[in-house]
Amino acid sequence: MENVKEAVKNIYNQFDASHDFQHIERVLQNAETILATEQLADAELVRLAVLLHDVSDKKYTDSKDTENQLINTLPIDDEKKEHIREIIASVSFNGGNELPAKTIEAKIVRDADRLDAIGAVGIARTFAFGGAKGRKLYDDEEEARTAMSEEEYRTKSTASVTHFYEKLLLLKDLMVTEKGKQMAEERHQFMLSFLKQLKNEREGRA
Repeated sequence: MENVKEAVKNIYNQFDASHDFQHIERVLQNAETILATEQLADAELVRLAVLLHDVSDKKYTDSKDTENQLINTLPIDDEKKEHIREIIASVSFNGGNELPAKTIEAKIVRDADRLDAIGAVGIARTFAFGGAKGRKLYDDEEEARTAMSEEEYRTKSTASVTHFYEKLLLLKDLMVTEKGKQMAEERHQFMLSFLKQLKNEREGRA
C-alpha cells in the first residue's frame, strides 16, 4: 500500500485541487468507514482501487496507460488485477451513464468517491474544478440537463452551480451501501442549504 501511495502521489498532485492526492486520502477515509460495516469485502482490493481510481481520469487524460501500468506492477494475481479494473470502471458517474457496481468492493469504492463529491468538500471541489477550467460560478439562463450522453456530459462547459443539479444533488439517491446512504444524507442537506444561501445572497436577501 505504501509503495502504491508513493507511486500515485505525484500523479495526482499534477491535477487541480479537486482531484489531487488529498481527494484520494479523503476517499480512503470514507472507504475505511464503510468497510467497517461490510465485513465480507476484500479490504485490500478496496484500498488499492481507491488509490488508483483516478490516475487515468478522463477529465485529465485520454489514455488508460498509467492505470494499466500501475495495476500490472501489483504483486497480486491476475483475477484480482481484473477486479480492480472493474471497480475503477464502475466508479464514474459519466453523466448518468455509469456502469453497474457488481461487487461489494465496487459498491464501497463508488460510494466512498461520491461522498467526497457532496457536502462541504464537494462544494469546495466543484468550484476548484470550475475555476481550473475557467467556468462561471452560475448562469441563470443555463438549464440543467436531465439526460445526456457521456460525451455531452464531459464536453459541455457548464457553470459550477449547474453541476449541482446535473450530478451532485442526484448522488444521495444513488448510494448503494447502507453506510454510504447514511453518510450522504447530512452532506446532501448541507448542499441544499448552501444553494439556498447562495441564491439569497445573489438576490440581495441575505
